Amino acid sequence: MIKDENYYKNLAKSLMFNLSDKEASDMKYEFETLYRQLELLDKIDTTDVKEMIYPFEDETHFLREDVVDHTISQEDALKNAPVVKEGHIVVCKVVK
Repeated sequence: MIKDENYYKNLAKSLMFNLSDKEASDMKYEFETLYRQLELLDKIDTTDVKEMIYPFEDETHFLREDVVDHTISQEDALKNAPVVKEGHIVVCKVVK
């Protein structure tokens, strides 16, 4: 299942970025390490372990409520924007 450096270089190319030989080698090493760690997890006997949906048995009501404590006006938020149209910041198109 472990791929060679060319696999990662071709994958990077298909994602439209270049990967140097060193970066491809580093990526291969990282994935080898991850794969070995996953193999270790597969060896753990979980036959008598109850499945969990959430990591906490008790409900997590201790989380704080969101409280609005400081806001600025739309005018203040937009005053430093170079181009504003109909109350929104105008940015250049970034996708083709």
